[in-house]
This record gives sequence, C-alpha cells and structure tokens, in this order.
Amino acid sequence: MLTECYVEQNGERICIQVVRSSRRSVALEVRPDGTVFARIPHNFPDQELKEFCRKHERWILKKYGQTKRRTDAPASERIPKTDQLSLEEIEKIKSKFSERVSHYCSVMEVSAGRITIRNQKTRWGSCSAKGNLNFNYKLCYLPEELLDYVVVHELAHRRHMNHSQLFWEEVEKYCPGYRECRRRLKEYQSV
Repeated sequence: MLTECYVEQNGERICIQVVRSSRRSVALEVRPDGTVFARIPHNFPDQELKEFCRKHERWILKKYGQTKRRTDAPASERIPKTDQLSLEEIEKIKSKFSERVSHYCSVMEVSAGRITIRNQKTRWGSCSAKGNLNFNYKLCYLPEELLDYVVVHELAHRRHMNHSQLFWEEVEKYCPGYRECRRRLKEYQSV
C-alpha cells in the first residue's frame, strides 16, 4: 500500500502524502506550508491513486506553486501595513470583497448591506443585525479559500445571528472544508 505519491515540476519532486481513513471519497489538499495530502478510503487501490494524482497533476502543481510563492516570505512581510497601501491597492481590496460577497449572496440567496474594509486586530470579519459587513483587509493577502470562508461565515449570519448548530450547518453547505479554514486562519492570527 502506497504511503506517498509524487508529481514533478521543473525537476523538483513534490511528495503527496497518502492518508487512508474510513472516508468514502478521494480528496486532495495542499496546505499553506506546501505539504500535499491525498485523503483516500482504506481499500482504495494504489493504481487508482496513481491515476487520480496524474489526472489532477495540473491542479496540484498550481496550488503547490501558489503556496510556495506565499511561503517564500513570512506572512508579516507579505501583508503591507495600512499606511503602505496605495489608493489603487485599497480599491482592489474593496473590489475583491465586493465581488466575493456578491457571488456568495447569489449562491446562498441572502442579501448584504454596506461592506466596510478595516484593519481589525482580533477579527477577520463581522456582520451586523442590519446585514452590514466588516472585513479585515489582511484577508486579501491570505489564500483565497480563507477569504471565501470568512465571506461565507459572515453571510451565514444573515440566516442565523449566532454560532448555533444551524449556523455551522449553513456554513458547511457552502464551505465544506470550513473546519480546516478556521484552523488555518489561527496560524495567521498574529500577523
């Protein structure tokens, strides 16, 4: 039974660590540190695993390349201070949040009020009872799936203004990997 697979990029071998469990499906994960996992059922044949990795090689290389670029510099160096942002960068950040909020409002069939971008010390986002959304500008410098998770999280408050079981079920509908996103956001909390 394979415990790892490999794909190659420019002569560099990228190791895919195989994690077998009682799951029913196959999933790939590329972590922020560049570690690649293939999560598979216990009885998944090695040959099918190799074919699956080969079939998804472009996706793996793309995601690995993105994390490699991000991890080459510490997060504190990648995220500029607010006073270092140009007006153009601020507009890009606002535009990015507006686009993602609009997308998820449509998908989740909810509405949102005003969107404000802030330099929050302890929060990634918040949602008021009126549906006004606040987001931490630093999210734009983190992996995109983390920004999307925060947008989904805040929009889920449009249905449930709490963190009840129903709220988390709503989040999971649109962000099935939300638990991993929450864990990863904690890695960036002090940035």
